[in-house]
Amino acid sequence: MSMIAVLGSANMDLVVTVDRAPGRGETVTGRTFETVPGGKGANQALAAARAGGDVTFLGAVGDDDFGRRITALLTESGVDVSGLVVSDESTGTAHITVDGDGDNSIVVVPGANGTVTELTDAHRAAIDGAELLLMQLELPLDLVTAAAVHARSRGVRVVLTPAPAVALPEELLDAVGLLVPNEHEAALLAGVADPVEAARSLAARGGDVVVTLGAKGAVRVCGESSTEVAAFAVAAVDTTAAGDTFAGVLAVGLAEGLDWDAALRRASAAAALSVQRPGASSSMPDRAEIDAFLAEV
Repeated sequence: MSMIAVLGSANMDLVVTVDRAPGRGETVTGRTFETVPGGKGANQALAAARAGGDVTFLGAVGDDDFGRRITALLTESGVDVSGLVVSDESTGTAHITVDGDGDNSIVVVPGANGTVTELTDAHRAAIDGAELLLMQLELPLDLVTAAAVHARSRGVRVVLTPAPAVALPEELLDAVGLLVPNEHEAALLAGVADPVEAARSLAARGGDVVVTLGAKGAVRVCGESSTEVAAFAVAAVDTTAAGDTFAGVLAVGLAEGLDWDAALRRASAAAALSVQRPGASSSMPDRAEIDAFLAEV
């Protein structure tokens, strides 16, 4: 078993499907509505736990039905939620409208996530006991930076998915051992459109960079060397949380001591399985499914 601490967001996604998104001041009739546990932090924790990782989740939810549902889902998947604080604020929500073309617009209300502003003694203890700290950018940037700096000082490997993409402080970049952006995020951070060149620019600080390229796979850059990772050819139904699945399963592979080729192959397999199913948390495969898929291909 690996030991991974995930410090991140937990949201309830409120998803509406419509033929056409409304214009300003307009009302349209929707087709469907569903509530789905999400948030990049909770998603990555779930993906890692289902892939066999020993995972602790650090974050906050509200004292409400959404918070209880997210906590129950994490617990059922084997995630340690002793570091998940129940806040006076309501659980964070993401209000998602998906139109007939599959395009979406999202409004995120941080809620309880916005209360996780300082690195606590409980956070430090969980990080100190981990092989690896996995983070995203849906919590305040100052907190993410403080956690990364603390983890590095204790010899804990820091893996960061820089989403949603914002300019990152030097202090944070210096503490990150592995950066896992998608093409858009890599281009924004490096100021270079080509994903390999963007990765090289970001890796110049001395860390590893893996840029995910969707159906085109991924590219890993370490120093001057780059390795392309082909995606598995599958019929995609829903790409929601494919990136979170990839990051969570990659973290498990690295924490377990797999070499880069094997860890990236497992992460790619997990992402390929996830896009063949609808939903975010509901689409993430378990370890046995990943093993079976790799044996088959």
